[in-house]
Amino acid sequence: MSGPTFGPGGNSDLFYAEGNKSSLQSPGWIKRFGLDAYEYEAGNGLTAGEASLRAVGAKAREHGVRMSLHAPYFISLSGIDPEKRLKSIDYIQKSLWAAELLGADTIVIHSGSAAKIPREEAMALSCDTLARVAEAVGETPIRLGIETMGKIHQLGTLDEVIEQCRVAPIYAPVVDFGHLNARALGGAFPDADAYRRVFDRIATALGDRFAQNLHCHFSKIAYTSAGEKKHLTFADTAFGPLFEPLAEAIVRENVSPRIICESDGTQAEDALFMKRAYEAAACRA
Repeated sequence: MSGPTFGPGGNSDLFYAEGNKSSLQSPGWIKRFGLDAYEYEAGNGLTAGEASLRAVGAKAREHGVRMSLHAPYFISLSGIDPEKRLKSIDYIQKSLWAAELLGADTIVIHSGSAAKIPREEAMALSCDTLARVAEAVGETPIRLGIETMGKIHQLGTLDEVIEQCRVAPIYAPVVDFGHLNARALGGAFPDADAYRRVFDRIATALGDRFAQNLHCHFSKIAYTSAGEKKHLTFADTAFGPLFEPLAEAIVRENVSPRIICESDGTQAEDALFMKRAYEAAACRA
């Protein structure tokens, strides 16, 4: 078993402060920084061309950096406008095209909104969209990850994501622990056992391999009664969740997640903190 891997979502402020300008420089910088994973951010849409994406992928392979891709935020799995909802199929197919060029093994997709319609209706629409995507895509070695979300009006509880993943074998959960903590108003992860229950729930519902190689996001997130408000840095002490209990859970469960840090500007530094915290927990075990 390879063990967990850690890296940033996108490029940190430090990356640019040191004079770097392009994601082509990211894999080498990440490796030198002591990390081993990178999530290419296409949340605002895919703008890079084939040559650029292929070049980043080549650099990632050169430096041994594991790649994933965050699909556009405007994908609307549960949208009430049929044209907009079904356009999501095209956006996901384009994300898979980009992921293949990048050498990414996972794309991350938001679960959908339930702001304007009942949750049951939103879930039905999202599952219909996912079924259509699966039919359009066919078999693919790239995981289509459905992300847990942080705002109460969004789909994206762990159970909802598991239900969405049951639509087809190409889907896998992406657990954003900061999101789950925010929608639970800070009460989701008081200790290592709370984190362990996430892995156990996924293993029971979907199978051990999904829990063993879980794709994760982690950051501290400010929240209100409506859930997620703002991503923070690990320097924040007012909001959670804490990573150290998750490090303990990873060791005790003997799992190998990939953990992408989405801190606000310090995602590389905080990812390195997580890697070192995991190594310390493994040494204590």
